[in-house]
Amino acid sequence: MDFFTPTVLKAMGTATIETLQMVVISGVLTVIVGLILGILLHVTDKGGLHPIRWVNVLLSGIIINITRSIPFAILMVALIPVAAALVGVSLGPIAASVSLTIGTVPFFARLVETALRDINSGKVDAALVMGSTKMQTIRKVLIPEAMPGIVAATTTTVVTLIGYSAMAGLVGGGGLGRMAYTYGFTRYNFPIMLATIVIIVLLVQLVQIVGDIIARKIDHR
Repeated sequence: MDFFTPTVLKAMGTATIETLQMVVISGVLTVIVGLILGILLHVTDKGGLHPIRWVNVLLSGIIINITRSIPFAILMVALIPVAAALVGVSLGPIAASVSLTIGTVPFFARLVETALRDINSGKVDAALVMGSTKMQTIRKVLIPEAMPGIVAATTTTVVTLIGYSAMAGLVGGGGLGRMAYTYGFTRYNFPIMLATIVIIVLLVQLVQIVGDIIARKIDHR
């Protein structure tokens, strides 16, 4: 326990709060933007409610695929000027949330698109035959039917964000990643590195358990 001085324990508490801050901010933004983007991907695709090829190609082939192909560590560094322009700072959990959001939105959007694609087309056709507009079909059929898949996608994305937040700490994002590097790696302090890993694992397990419970409760299939 000599490794865990009051200063170290205080820093670990602060780092945990910063990690949660990054995950919550970027998670909320990712779900909002990614859900809209995923719906657009599905609706504008061939066979969708409103096929628009050029929009789908722009979203899928250019924005989504290119962003997803860039390693997160490189994307995070490249977006430091963007974060500074948007939030006024280039370091810290708020700035890191910008990179985390941009890096995970395409990933979440693809998962949402997959969840929507798994819906039985007969239900969509039935809604249209009964006079529902395309927007009503999206709100009352597509999203409710895909909700278990969307919840599972959200869980997977939040787990990914927790891992990404640790990488963000290495380039000034703060959080448990920074704690592990500063107090653990550079000082050859294995117990502190192990403690940060345990906290991250516990966060991941908690998110996964809660996400699985919610997905099972809303899945009426």
